[in-house]
Amino acid sequence: MHSIPVIKPSDIGNRGLWIAFIVLGCWGGSLWFLLHYPLHFNDPLVYLFVLVQMHLYTGVFITAHDAIHGVVSPRYKSLNYWIGFISASLFAFNNFKTLSSKHHLHHKHAATPDDPDYHDGHPHFFLWFIAFAKEYISIGQIVLMAITYNILKLWFPWENLVVFWMIPAVLSTFQLFYFGTYLPHRGEHHNPPLNARSQSLNHLKAFLSCYFFGYHLEHHAYPYLPWWQLPKAREKVEQAMQG
Repeated sequence: MHSIPVIKPSDIGNRGLWIAFIVLGCWGGSLWFLLHYPLHFNDPLVYLFVLVQMHLYTGVFITAHDAIHGVVSPRYKSLNYWIGFISASLFAFNNFKTLSSKHHLHHKHAATPDDPDYHDGHPHFFLWFIAFAKEYISIGQIVLMAITYNILKLWFPWENLVVFWMIPAVLSTFQLFYFGTYLPHRGEHHNPPLNARSQSLNHLKAFLSCYFFGYHLEHHAYPYLPWWQLPKAREKVEQAMQG
């Protein structure tokens, strides 16, 4: 295997903050609009809106993920933490500290028995997903989601809550797992200690599939890069592979 090129961390400045605010703002604004949207299942826009909201949910989690790596706001660590905490909480009440601890273990022990995200490289998607879900979903989260649902339905139609709040969150979980864990880490690896692979070089596909998180080799090689800098890293790695 070709060596991975060295990519120095760049000065993110306040761009990470602005991008995080845009993602969270789009998610919140879209959800507010959709909770008021007249829901009719013969309306094709409903299904498009579900996919859009799924993608925005994924962006919320990716924001929490970047905060785990300290790259939402490298200059202001307290602000970085709180954006990560809020983003993780908005994504089905995930515990930011727990996510952070397990994700750093994932990077340290990628695709090994000590990796909390790994399921022995099991080729069966759903068996691996069940093991993954058991690792990250708690009874407390389910209780908080149920309480929130029963409070929100006092103001919003329950059908809208299910279709535009709950279903996109579930679909986003599958999206994140498939593109961010299953595809990059399944099977045998020949690049320890990274033990990760990337999807093919196609920035549009990579963004739509999972905010460039499918460029997973690059993420493990350069965890100090925010999601929006992974395309450049992927290009440099591709050039090195062909050189």
